[in-house]
Parts: sequence; structure tokens; C-alpha cells
Amino acid sequence: MVTMAVLESDIRSALARVQDPEIRKPITDLGMVKSVDIRDDSSVDIEVYLTTAACPMRTEITDRVTKAVADVAGVGEIRVTLDVMNDEQRTALRKSLRGDSTEPVIPFAQPGSLTRVYAVASGKGGVGKSSVTVNLAAAMADRGLSVGVLDADIYGHSIPRMLGTSAKPTQVERMIVPPIAHEVKMISIAQFTEGNTPVVWRGPMLHRALQQFLADVFWGDLDVLLLDLPPGTGDVAISVAQLIPNAEILVVTTPQQAAAEVAERAGSIALQTRQRIAGVVENMSWLELPDGTKMDVFGTGGGQAVAERLSRAVGAEVPLLGQIPLDPAIREAGDAGTPIVLSAPDSAPGIAMREIAEKLAVRRRGLAGMSLGIDTTRHL
Repeated sequence: MVTMAVLESDIRSALARVQDPEIRKPITDLGMVKSVDIRDDSSVDIEVYLTTAACPMRTEITDRVTKAVADVAGVGEIRVTLDVMNDEQRTALRKSLRGDSTEPVIPFAQPGSLTRVYAVASGKGGVGKSSVTVNLAAAMADRGLSVGVLDADIYGHSIPRMLGTSAKPTQVERMIVPPIAHEVKMISIAQFTEGNTPVVWRGPMLHRALQQFLADVFWGDLDVLLLDLPPGTGDVAISVAQLIPNAEILVVTTPQQAAAEVAERAGSIALQTRQRIAGVVENMSWLELPDGTKMDVFGTGGGQAVAERLSRAVGAEVPLLGQIPLDPAIREAGDAGTPIVLSAPDSAPGIAMREIAEKLAVRRRGLAGMSLGIDTTRHL
């Protein structure tokens, strides 16, 4: 005979295994379980707090709670009702997750941070930098790593579409909880604008937006954070170096020599910002024809040339991490919102990007790709 006390204990143990879909912590640890009431007929009434009234995950939370409690022996009908946290409860939640700092801090810039931060850069647009970013992120997440993507290309944002989500972040006081797609946490200015509205900002506003995305967003304990930078060496690249000086630069280029020369400039910014260069990725390397032959649509050797020239510039090896073939399936997968590393993992581009992701995921922090620390800027 199961007593009410034992049954309630079992129910609460089951609830402790229910994770909030956005914060990814047990709802019991987050103070979201308001009450558990067991009736004489063994039916159960459970009240759950939502962080906000507009919580987009209310249905999923209800389903998760119902499913977890249904597995408890002796439980009859389950009724789940939802309430909303008050201001004091939201404050307590924020403090439990982010601490009691008066000003938000950037966790990835703190001493001892174990998160590997990669700033994905390119000298020019159209080289597939965003496609590479989302596929590397999805591949790493599929390996079981905790991964985040920050869409730092404020003017040309495309990450939400490529990850197949239009979900909005949830705001808990000053803390922003990012949506998750394909197990990747993601933040983009696109989530704060209506439709396809263009963003018309000057440099200081770009810096402030990037700072907020890094400090105000609750990223949790990430293994890897990828930043999709805009093309070139402008305001955002400089802001990243200032806000996360330990971020490593991942240069994306095509085989075309003209593109490679421009990509080299994007990598060479490490000489001035004193950042490491993680390596070079050559995208659109060749097109495989039906008969099995390869067509070098954009020429050959651009990626290797960039890697060699950057190696000489920084005085340490900058590796060519991989070559990704040109394939219409990459574009199709991006438009469909499922990266090709997930939709077609055994395809040639899927395999190539998974191999690059593996190198970055297990890469040790060392001197490889590190700049000499020489400040080449002039001081007047």
C-alpha cells in the first residue's frame, strides 16, 4: 500500500527530472513547481509557475510534466495548471542563474572560462560563412556538446532561417533566454525586429547590441560559442576583440585567389587584436559532376594559400581545417532550416563539415595559431 507521503515523494522525484525546455535545468531547481495536491482517488493536481505569461513553451512544459508524473506507480488522473511568477520570484530566478551582480558580465571573457569561442570571419560576402557556422554548430551539438550561436552579422542576419526557427527569446527581468533549434542556443537581431525590417545602425549601436547579446543572454554552461561575423574587418570584428579577447578567429574563404586575398585581411586582424587564429576553412572547393569528376568552379588553392600566408604572418601554424565541396544541397538544407550535417550527414559536404567540427571541438588550447602579441597600430 503506497502512502500519500511516499506517492508525493515519488511525484516530486519525477518532477525533478523534468527540464525547462529553454533554460535546460530541472523545474524543481528553478522554483517552478508551485504545488502538488494528491486527491483521495489518487488523481493529482500540479501547479507550475511559468517565467512569463507569454512563455512560448507552456504546452511543452505541460506535456513534459504530465508524461513524467504518469510514469509514477499509483498515480491516477493528472491535471496540470499554470501560473506566472511574480516579480520577486523572477528576481530570485535570475539571481540563481546569473548571480547578484548589479551589471551583467560576459561569462566568456572571465578568467577560467572553459568555453571555446570561435569568431567565424570572412573578408567578403558570399563565401558561405553563415552556412559553415550553422553546420559546425549543429554538428558539434549532435556530438553532445552544449553549443551557442550568436548572429553578429547585424545587417545581414540569416542564422534563424538556417536553423529553421522563428521563435522569440524569453525575457526574465534583464536576462534573455535564447530559443533552441537543433539543440543549438541561438540569438539574433532578427528575433527583435518585425518581418524583414532592415537594421540601420551606426558603430556604437552595433557594439552595444553585441555586448547585450553576450552579457544579457543566459547562455548557460556552453562548451562552444560560435559568432557569425559580418564580412570584413569593421566595427563588429573590433568589438568582438574588445569584449571577448580570448575568441579565436576562424577564417572562411573560397578557392578563388581574389577571395583568398580578401580573406587573408580578415585573418590578419589577429595581428592587431592579439587573437588566436583557429584555422582556415575553404568552402565551395569543387563541384562533383555526375560522372564522378570534379569541376573547380572557383579555381584551386585559395584556402591553402590563406593558411600559409597567415602562418607566416603570425609565426605559428595556421591549419587548413578542411575543404567543403560546392553542392546545391547545402543551400536547400539552409533554406529548409535543417543543416546538411543533420539532413544528409553522409553526403560529401556533410562529412567535410563534420570533420572540421570534430577538429574544433577537440582542439586543445595552445600556441598553435596564436599571434605574436605585437601591436602594429600606431599611437599618436
